Formats: sequence, structure tokens, C-alpha cells
Amino acid sequence: MKPFEYERAADTGGAVAALAGRRGAAYLAGGTNLVDHMKLGIASPELLVDVSRALDARIEELPGGGLRIGAGVRNADLAADMRVRKRYPALARALLSGASGQLRNLATTGGNLLQRTRCPYFQDPTTPCNKREPGSGCSALDGHTRQHAILGASQHCVATHPSDMAVAMLAFDAVVRVRGAGGLREIAIADLHRLPGDVPQRDTTLEHGELITDVDLPSLEIAARSTYRKVRDRASYAFALVSVAAAVELASDDTFADVRIAFGGLAHKPWRATLAEDELRGRPATEAAFRAAAHAELAAAQPLRDNAFKIAMASNALVATLRELTMPRAAR
Repeated sequence: MKPFEYERAADTGGAVAALAGRRGAAYLAGGTNLVDHMKLGIASPELLVDVSRALDARIEELPGGGLRIGAGVRNADLAADMRVRKRYPALARALLSGASGQLRNLATTGGNLLQRTRCPYFQDPTTPCNKREPGSGCSALDGHTRQHAILGASQHCVATHPSDMAVAMLAFDAVVRVRGAGGLREIAIADLHRLPGDVPQRDTTLEHGELITDVDLPSLEIAARSTYRKVRDRASYAFALVSVAAAVELASDDTFADVRIAFGGLAHKPWRATLAEDELRGRPATEAAFRAAAHAELAAAQPLRDNAFKIAMASNALVATLRELTMPRAAR
């Protein structure tokens, strides 16, 4: 690990000021992602600004029934909060499916959203990777691609975003509050993460020095009838091959009055399944409708050599999730 300066910020204003004009500086909260990359030689900040004591670690009520989640709230605490478990069960389940218990006790809400979109080649500094060194090439294209993207990828990067939490938050239209040198601003979570395009080294739309301070979850009645399903190679401590966050609202005739769907493990960013949602609204909650929705969303998939199975896996995961949410309560 290369030498670096260390500074502890007392508040978010001081943290932002510390990074102003320092291109080689980075924020440190739980450190569950950044510290690993520093040890691997992937990240080498000249200055670390510790924001662990500057970030709000509270979960507060918003007018109308939503929740404001401080960026310093630990993943374990967020998953255990009874308001989250009752009003946004998919979020609690997504958090509990991520990483390990030890990491969830340390990882923060803001840090989870900002963890790097990555694959094994990104974490191996001996291989070319456009995310680490723009223009060097993407080793995954001719390598082992089982875990890689089938939607929204480019020739510059085919990595997938690892966050489970972000997938559930995307389904609930969360709003990310950010502080930077220019003041405060709000970003819809759908606009926070980005597809690789020809600038794969940029995972988010944040400017250098901007700091996530809070995440707002709007009041959504539909969110109470939600769940999260994760398909992975082992029961814990593994990224998703495919994951689904979904919420449903059924009309009295068992047609979809509303539905929210987001996928993980399929793209460089959490993927909102708007085509599937549009296919389902107003239709009866049947197996045929579930399959049609999955087909509508996945028709544009472009699998690589080793991951064509993800199309069927994503379809089956969506169908199973919708079946769980729409079957009569007595049959659950």
C-alpha cells in the first residue's frame, strides 16, 4: 500500500472543503470497498478524508410517511429497522442478502451506493481494464464472462454493479441527497449510476468531491407488498448472478394496478425494468403475463460467451418473484 495523508472531517462541510481541488483525494466511511482496492494497488489516493463521524447515522421520518436515511447508517442497522422491514421489505431483504454479517455491521448506506462496479479483471492489476486504465482494453471480452452484463454494456466494459441495496432502492424511486462545493442537490437514484458507454471509469454521475449525505425513500403504499430475490453461486457472501426487487399492487379483479421491478446482476448499473412494468400494468396476474413481461424486458439482452443462461435465469427469477407476491395470502 502506498503512503497517503489522512484527515478526519468533523462535518460534511469540512469534508467537502478538504477534497476541493484535490484530485487525488477520496472519502473514507466504512472502507469495505476502498481499503480492499488500496491493498490490491487498484486505488492509491493521496489523501483520505474520513467522514465516518461526519455523516448522519439516523433514520428519520419524512412528512407523508417516507424515510430519510443518513449516509452513515450501517447496512445492518438499516435492515433491522422495523419501519424499513414493514414499509419496504424488499430493501431489508436486499440488505440481508449482501456481503456478510461482519461487513454489514461496517458498511454504510452512502458507501454501498458508491462501491465500484467491478469484475475479477478489474481487481487484478496484471490484466488490462478500461475502468482502471482507460484505453487499455477489457480483458473480460475474451475471458471468463459468466458473471458479466447482458444489458446496457459496451465494448469498453461488461462488468455488473454489485449492490443489492441499490436495486431495491431503485424500485422504490429513492432520491439521493448530495453535498458538493456548489451546495446541495438531489439526484433520482435512477440517474446516480451510469452505463459504461465509452467512459467506463465513471460509475456514477457525481462530480469529484461530492458527498452523499442522505437517501430519501418516498412514501409508497405499494412498497409494503414487495420482496427481493437473489440468485448466486453460494448461499452467502457472493454477488448476484441475477437479482430481482419487485413490488405489486393488485386491483379488485386481480389485475396489476401498479408494479415496480428492478434487476441486479445484469448491467453496469441497477436496472429498472420499465418495459416489464409497462407490459404488466392492467393485465391479469397470470403466469403468461409474468412470462410476457420478462420477455419484453430481456428481448434486448446481448449475452457473452459464458452467460447466455442469465436470460432464462432472469426470466425465471422474475416469474417466481411475481408469483410469490400475487398468490393468495393463505397459499403463501
